[in-house]
Amino acid sequence: MSKTALITGASSGIGKELAIIHAQQGGNLVLVARRADKLNELKQTLESQHKVSVYVIAKDLTNANAPQEVYDEVQTQGITVDYLINNAGFGGRGKFHERSIEDDLAMINLNIVALTLLTKLFLPDFVKRNSGKILNTSSTASFMPGPLQAVYFATKTYVTFLSNAIAEELYDTNVTVTNLMPGATESEFAKTSGMEKQVYLNKQQRHIQ
Repeated sequence: MSKTALITGASSGIGKELAIIHAQQGGNLVLVARRADKLNELKQTLESQHKVSVYVIAKDLTNANAPQEVYDEVQTQGITVDYLINNAGFGGRGKFHERSIEDDLAMINLNIVALTLLTKLFLPDFVKRNSGKILNTSSTASFMPGPLQAVYFATKTYVTFLSNAIAEELYDTNVTVTNLMPGATESEFAKTSGMEKQVYLNKQQRHIQ
């Protein structure tokens, strides 16, 4: 039977690529992101190329009620989510005391709060069924402090530690929680977070090696 993956931040970057990979394996999808136009474009492509079912939910997960609304909509549609992929997130550069509190709180709300709430909502269903997988997009940034990206690095440390702790709590079930740990990646995320230079340097280093 085909498995359904719910992917946040699915309109671009890593989230979009994960959606493509899952569809290529014959899996159905629930795609969540802010931009309905991008999601619907991806939906049409995946359904036509891979003959899978794709359901789109356009939500801004920085809003406090959005995770609950996503969960409620999935339940209303009668969709059983087998894989929860908490991928949505963003970063930003600048000295902590100079960055706006609004930007940093939005980052915390998306990278930490939304991920926590979605995990909290879907995990009991997984445990009850004794099946399901959660993939949380963390970062190699979670292993160290990040000057000029203090809040971003801190949010990813939270994701890594939360995921590892929950995974241990689930040792006697068939439910798994895994961290995805990308480094600097050439994507829309890199542009919006001001990390294009780091991506370029990484590419140059690989070329030299």
